[in-house]
Amino acid sequence: MFGGVELRVVYTQKRVMSDMRYSGIGGQAVIEGVMMKASDQYAVSVRKPDGKIEVKVEKCKSLKDRYAIAGIPVIRGIVAFVESLVMGMKTLNYSASFWEEEEQKAGSQKKNDKNKNQEQGKGNDLVMGLVIMLAVILAVGLFVLLPFFVSELLSKAVPSVQLRGLIEGVIRVSLFVIYVKTISCMEDIHRVFMYHGAEHKCINCLENGLELTVDNARKQTTVHKRCGTSFMLVVMFVSILLFMFISVSTLWLRMLLRILLIPVIAGLSYEFIIFAGKTENPVVTVLSRPGLWLQSLTTKEPEDAMLEVAISSVEAVFDWKKFLAESEEQPSQNEPDKEKTDNNIEEAAATDEKSELEAAGFEVVEVSDDEEDDEILQSLDRYFEDPGKAEK
Repeated sequence: MFGGVELRVVYTQKRVMSDMRYSGIGGQAVIEGVMMKASDQYAVSVRKPDGKIEVKVEKCKSLKDRYAIAGIPVIRGIVAFVESLVMGMKTLNYSASFWEEEEQKAGSQKKNDKNKNQEQGKGNDLVMGLVIMLAVILAVGLFVLLPFFVSELLSKAVPSVQLRGLIEGVIRVSLFVIYVKTISCMEDIHRVFMYHGAEHKCINCLENGLELTVDNARKQTTVHKRCGTSFMLVVMFVSILLFMFISVSTLWLRMLLRILLIPVIAGLSYEFIIFAGKTENPVVTVLSRPGLWLQSLTTKEPEDAMLEVAISSVEAVFDWKKFLAESEEQPSQNEPDKEKTDNNIEEAAATDEKSELEAAGFEVVEVSDDEEDDEILQSLDRYFEDPGKAEK
């Protein structure tokens, strides 16, 4: 009895996991808000200082849609990485604008400054470009060159290039984890991580086939296979494998190769993340685990108000009702045969019952239906031939 119930519970949970469907929607957390992207448009929803939700929707044309070469595997990963970096900085800048003192002035002052703000638009784009360049330079210096130089200091003690490459990778991953853990202690960053969790919960809610409501989203996990955190960790693991086998005698050439190969590593990592997000292959699931564990640092449990912001961003660019309806019409390829599964459950339950009886001291004899019928008939024959003997 209990064995049968337990098996049915496990079977149900397995179906829920295997029925997750790829929605194609992605996003990122911004300051007091969430950006969601679907197809050729994205939306940024921000909770303004007055408590209202501001939603901005814009079209975004990817290079992959304009140039065939940009859609080739690995190359498309490089393109997606650069585009996501630019879009991320742009949406962060937009969300931050709501919290600037100039944006909190009276409406009349805003109207008077409208022309001035338009003139400053090009200047803001230039500043944003410089900020992106500076961020890339700092990231390369901290997570690429610093681990490389530290590992090179060990060249005498560790002559093996492969082993030094492994040490370099371990240092790189350690620096990244320490960096993420450190910035998560900042209150503003902690709230961004909460919005990050809200973004994941909404996507998981849809891909698990549930209606997009605050109650349903709240029950979801804050981790997701296609997360940018997982992407960064995959980048580091791919770089470990690649740099372990790059054997160049010149120091400056080894350093240059580490910089030049960053786009290639990003492209390969992108392909893995996309594939992992579309499959439930057990090997890929195991390889994705480190990224999911690391997301415990970059995602936090959100408030219901944050989920509302994330939901508004999804609804601005994605018809989730249509998605759920189409998902219901297409049965999962992984869904097992119910009759066969029920038979397996009954067999397992019978096995458990037999084990319990044997443990209690009873002798259990397996009898087929035909044998059972024969024994019953033989007993009846003996009874009618000699009733007194049969009773004894």
